[in-house]
Amino acid sequence: MDLKDIQNLIKFVAKSGASEVKLEMDDVKITIRTGEIKHSIDSVVQQVPVLQAPQQATSIQESSIASIASAPLAPAQNDSKFITIKSPIIGTFYRKPSPDKAVFVNIGDTISVGDTVCVIEAMKLFNEIESEVSGKIVKVLVDDASPVEFDQPLFLVDPS
Repeated sequence: MDLKDIQNLIKFVAKSGASEVKLEMDDVKITIRTGEIKHSIDSVVQQVPVLQAPQQATSIQESSIASIASAPLAPAQNDSKFITIKSPIIGTFYRKPSPDKAVFVNIGDTISVGDTVCVIEAMKLFNEIESEVSGKIVKVLVDDASPVEFDQPLFLVDPS
């Protein structure tokens, strides 16, 4: 495993939201750990020095928090009436069957049980993910070609 592979692995883990990944190969052992966003925000606020002018200190804290807070957050509380379609596997999420085809589902589309909603690539295999619920797609929670974790929310569906 060369340095470029390790860097790609670190980027993949950072994007996936996993808290820890361990990889053991013949003579290489790698452990990658990531922290939670809340802890990062608290530590940034504590690490920002207090400057002479309070307005400057506030702007530094706000910009630091804004950059960390731009990470994806959990769905809002009002989404509780919706059903979540979750990833059954770890892999890369794709909304289309191939780059030259149309997306499987768009926001506002009505789906039935068994309809394919996306594809997740895992170990060079493309797995079609079928809906287990019927309803209308309200929100797509993952960007196309993004890594996803097991049980990560992919879509919100309004069953009514």
